[in-house]
Amino acid sequence: MTAPRSSGPALAVVGATGAVGSVLLQILSQRADVWGDIRLIASPRSAGRVLAVRGEETEVLALTEDAFDGFGKGDIVLFLTPAEVSARWAPVVTARGAVVVDQSAAFREDPEVPLVVPEVNAHAVRIRPRGIVAGPDCVTAAMIASLGALHAEYGLADLAVSSYQAASAAGRAGSEALRRQLSLVAGSSLGEQTGDVRRAVGEDTGPFAAPLALNVVPWSGELREGGWSSHELAVRAETRRILGLESLPIAVTCVQVPVVTGHSLTVRARFEREVDAGHAREILEAAPGVVLVDDPEAGEFPTPADAAGTDPAWVGRVRGSLDDSRSLEFFVCADNLRKGAALNATQISELIAGEFA
Repeated sequence: MTAPRSSGPALAVVGATGAVGSVLLQILSQRADVWGDIRLIASPRSAGRVLAVRGEETEVLALTEDAFDGFGKGDIVLFLTPAEVSARWAPVVTARGAVVVDQSAAFREDPEVPLVVPEVNAHAVRIRPRGIVAGPDCVTAAMIASLGALHAEYGLADLAVSSYQAASAAGRAGSEALRRQLSLVAGSSLGEQTGDVRRAVGEDTGPFAAPLALNVVPWSGELREGGWSSHELAVRAETRRILGLESLPIAVTCVQVPVVTGHSLTVRARFEREVDAGHAREILEAAPGVVLVDDPEAGEFPTPADAAGTDPAWVGRVRGSLDDSRSLEFFVCADNLRKGAALNATQISELIAGEFA
């Protein structure tokens, strides 16, 4: 099966029917059309579905080797799949000469695979020995554009962050679990006695370690040495790679909160030089991919409900540390499905497509 070619490189989206895939198809229809043919691919159980992309009805193909027929040099295959799927199929694609853009954790720590956020290190996309470019975790993506802009001015020396992660980061299963739990506790007086929320929700907490409705859960990922979670260590490693600071001290605490869409983070960044909060606001205001909303007196600061469905990272509560003139503290929100995944992957793909224009 060889797809007819039109102007521009061909793009295949693997995982097109998932939560991030749905957002990516919307983004493709909203941005400049640099693509020729677009092919949609998913698991065999989703094959045959018809989805709209760029105003055209497109049938979803099953993920098999035949699905990549006709793809070669200058074409791009975008994986929005679990890490094990990306690890299995990315070499199949690169063997044909096409470039892989992978949004999973499969290649983020591979030194021969650039980890890219275009607003921070777009140049890295051109050096890809394995023919693969990776995008970061959605928590890292939410904060990295603001940190990159501040690092360029002041030199980042130390970082401490806490994340407040939306349920949709766990895909549709996460969003559905939160909505189900909320329906079980709505209109009640639960949350006032030990264990009452757990009893109402039951043992099925979905992809979360504890009930999420009327609660926060200070855990995301799998247990690692020293009590750290795999997700916390991933955010640490990815931030170092993207900023090019291999020994940057970073402390991360990942927390799940009862929000459907939109990750938030509190950030305490210490720099090599003294920081002026007013100048830092000017830097953030001018930073690509960042919008500054910072007027607490007027009740203006970012919240995940405001960030949902938007492209930028929203930054506010910018203030100098009371105890250290080299430290800055701020709050940042971003849509975890858009900038945290689909938009970043689209931006990377567009950079690569520009090489073959």
